[in-house]
Amino acid sequence: MLRRLHPTQPDSFAFTPANQAWAEAQITKYPEGRQASAIIPLLWRAQEQEGWLTRPAIETVADMLGLAYIRALEVASFYFMFQLQPVGSVANIQVCGTTSCMICGAEDLVAVCKDKIAPKPHTLSADGKFSWEEVECLGACANAPMAQIGKDYYEDLTAERLGEIIDELAAGKVPTPGPQTGRYAAEPASGLTSLTEYAAGRAPLNASATLATEIGDTVKRIDGTEVPLIAPWQGKGRRPATPPQDPEPIVTPEPDRAEEAGHPFEGSVAPEAAPDRPAALEAAREGGADDLKKIKGVGPKLEKLLNSLGFYHFDQIAGWTESEVAWVDDNLEGFKGRVSRDEWVAQAKILATGGETEFSQRVKST
Repeated sequence: MLRRLHPTQPDSFAFTPANQAWAEAQITKYPEGRQASAIIPLLWRAQEQEGWLTRPAIETVADMLGLAYIRALEVASFYFMFQLQPVGSVANIQVCGTTSCMICGAEDLVAVCKDKIAPKPHTLSADGKFSWEEVECLGACANAPMAQIGKDYYEDLTAERLGEIIDELAAGKVPTPGPQTGRYAAEPASGLTSLTEYAAGRAPLNASATLATEIGDTVKRIDGTEVPLIAPWQGKGRRPATPPQDPEPIVTPEPDRAEEAGHPFEGSVAPEAAPDRPAALEAAREGGADDLKKIKGVGPKLEKLLNSLGFYHFDQIAGWTESEVAWVDDNLEGFKGRVSRDEWVAQAKILATGGETEFSQRVKST
């Protein structure tokens, strides 16, 4: 494939001060006379800053490394990870089109991109938020079809789900990466015959997907506001030491109430001291607790935590007010903000009336 520089280029490029310091530190990794070895990380940092690799950025990096411009251009045009044209301000969607994905429906995903973004790849959408391209194998064949969006993989995609992901990104949301059918990872789609504790809906997301979602890092680009570990081999750029802080006091519920309820209010204050705390139950109603894992964002660990707080049923969650949602968000140790992010209340209202969400249907079907 012939790769050319985009015909429209900015007049200049400069690293932000933080990225400039980072780039200069990368050069010191290499011995005198071998600075050119830093070209790939520096070009990548420039692309992360701007979204795509411009001619002024390539020439700036070449000047920093003492390279002829053509040498830097050779690297930039050889590796397909470098974007030589503008990309969407929100996301560039890379649809895998190699054998496994093609057999499993990659053409349907491409059709969604053509319809919702632009008829041709490497073209901005009308609002400038998105672009797309078809790429070679991304190595997630067991979860075909899939696409890389930002730093993460979105796997087991359908045309409908990809359309929803694009809409969520356009609305400023961060769709949860990984398998989109309720699978934990790449286990058989027909279901597990061993390690069944990892069956769909019975295990949390893998750690990297969970963290990326919680900090909104899936499509976020490096913007220079990070505190980089610049050059630890020189004793520079280490993160500043966090001053010691007094440990937060642990508030324990009254013994008689905890004993009466049969569960502790883990890490949270007693209901009497929390006016915004939603009404809790001492135990599930007759007939047993609802399967809260049908709510997108709730895994076994989080379901257990909710039960320990006295929340067992969809109608409880469906009735939470804005202030009560804020209380729960603040008291879900290790999962703070999850209620608002995944819109539990809206999901619970549907489930409480006997309806199904798309997520609960996927969990049910598996």
